[in-house]
Amino acid sequence: MSAGSRFERRLAALAANGRKALVPFITAGDPGREATVPVLHALVAAGADLIELGVPFSDPMADGVVIQKSSERALERGVNAPAIFAMVAEFRKRDADTPVVLMGYLNPIERRGWGWYAEHAAAAGADALLIVDLPPEESASARELLNRHGLQLITLLAPTTDGPRLSEACAHAQGYLYYVSMAGVTGKDLAQSGDLTRRVGAIRAAAPVPVYVGFGIKDAATAKACAAYADGVIVGSALVATLAECTTPEQAAEAAGRFLAPLRHALDAA
Repeated sequence: MSAGSRFERRLAALAANGRKALVPFITAGDPGREATVPVLHALVAAGADLIELGVPFSDPMADGVVIQKSSERALERGVNAPAIFAMVAEFRKRDADTPVVLMGYLNPIERRGWGWYAEHAAAAGADALLIVDLPPEESASARELLNRHGLQLITLLAPTTDGPRLSEACAHAQGYLYYVSMAGVTGKDLAQSGDLTRRVGAIRAAAPVPVYVGFGIKDAATAKACAAYADGVIVGSALVATLAECTTPEQAAEAAGRFLAPLRHALDAA
């Protein structure tokens, strides 16, 4: 993390204030291309600390039906890498502080080329990439390239990640670690357990960055429960499903803020 980066400033502020991070995920271009930037601003106003902006892909293997459908709708609207970078650049005109993580899959990056993608993502104002299907064996070279462009590489940890692979992930973690609370795809109900609590606690002790829990966070209650043992929570499918019902940018922005505000309140009260 470079000195003075958005990530550094935001994570330092969260730590100094003892604040649990709230990280919403939305799919770029859904429920409409014109809705994305207003929704991003509404999420920040409602208490988002960082934002994961999903890059639409035709085969999002780790995502449940809600996010799969949102990707399909965005692709039908012609949402591609240049369109997403334009959205980020527009967002940056009013918000120079909130970190934006582009979350998606390898294929859209490899189609354009790693160098092109990293250069344009950084120029637009993105801060990091989270690549769901990036093999651990290729992460070192990807991280080096992204870092040269001032971008971080966020690591996804599955419940099955263990041993040397877990140690390697913790040793090279940047920004935050995204811990998947359960095996399977997004959109499932969160299964709280003592094992999950111990697992996240052990990773937090080993990692140099915060550990955020995702998959299964759908409302204030699940967010508050996770805040007891994680540094932050990531909410995706439930928010995407809420936005899918909206027909105008104004309606989508209002719905996004209304959805997220109770989660912020729950985290602050935890």
